[in-house]
Amino acid sequence: MTDTVPRPTLEAVAARAGVSRATVSRVVNGSDGVREPLAERVRRAVDELGYVPNQAARSLVTKRHDAIAVIVAEPETRVFADPFFARQLRGISKELTAHDNQLVLLLTEDRDDHARVGRYLAGGHVDGALVFSLHIDDPLPQLIQRAGLPTVYGGRPDWNGGQGGVAYVDSDNRGGARDAVRHLLGLGRERLAHITGALDQTAAVDRLDGFRDVMGDADPLLVAEGDFTPGGGERAMRLLLERCPSLDAVFAANDLMAAGALRVLREHGRRVPDDVAVVGFDDMLPVAEQTDPPLTTVRQDIEEMGRLMARRLLDDGAEPDGLILPTMLVRRASA
Repeated sequence: MTDTVPRPTLEAVAARAGVSRATVSRVVNGSDGVREPLAERVRRAVDELGYVPNQAARSLVTKRHDAIAVIVAEPETRVFADPFFARQLRGISKELTAHDNQLVLLLTEDRDDHARVGRYLAGGHVDGALVFSLHIDDPLPQLIQRAGLPTVYGGRPDWNGGQGGVAYVDSDNRGGARDAVRHLLGLGRERLAHITGALDQTAAVDRLDGFRDVMGDADPLLVAEGDFTPGGGERAMRLLLERCPSLDAVFAANDLMAAGALRVLREHGRRVPDDVAVVGFDDMLPVAEQTDPPLTTVRQDIEEMGRLMARRLLDDGAEPDGLILPTMLVRRASA
């Protein structure tokens, strides 16, 4: 049986460097007050011994855990099926890893989950929170506020009545929607329909507002609510065809719903784009390039949005203001 090699201790590092235990502790925890020659001796001893700080003890000294809660206000079946979330989490993870922070993923599906997340955040296990896919009546912002954690939100907040005081990163959802609708009108389309996202989320509301900015008093029967899923896009498309069989263009509030709409149009014998032009939103390449035909869509940089959320939290402690990222129309064969 092989003997276990003892883990190097703070005392061993102090002995190797010829300094006090307190000096080693200050260097390891990034505190000031240690002259550079001594600090360098300590760092060299740490490397030579392979010393790894005890995270629990370090947290007691620094009051930091080097861990960030990433809260997605969706059930896991949605999070792991929708590539949007994978992209945003990838951006967050890259930034946190670059700053030697751990990502703690928390998902919410019902009120019991909200209570559990609230208790975890109040327990002081993490240094801050990144939150996205919030719904308008979600209790999470109040729970996070009570926990006193620095927080950055993904998406424009709505729960505070637009009064400010919240750090968030979002895309120009309203402007991107206007670009999509103007493009369809520029193609000579006259009967434009819109498949919205879930209207208890601000991204869906903003994209609907962008549609209305251009269409003015469009027939309300040409607007059908979806839920950001392919199935929601299919249901909304069937409803729109029942209401207005002569429609000749559709703007869907995300690529997944646009893919669902394309399937229904094909089932009904409608040629895209000859009979009906279709535009989505997101430009998620696994979706947009593999639809039939490939999807014209509004690109938002989802991974960059996640990265900037993490950067804002780590760099400035979530100073309260909004950062809006630009969007761009990407033309493919569907419109």
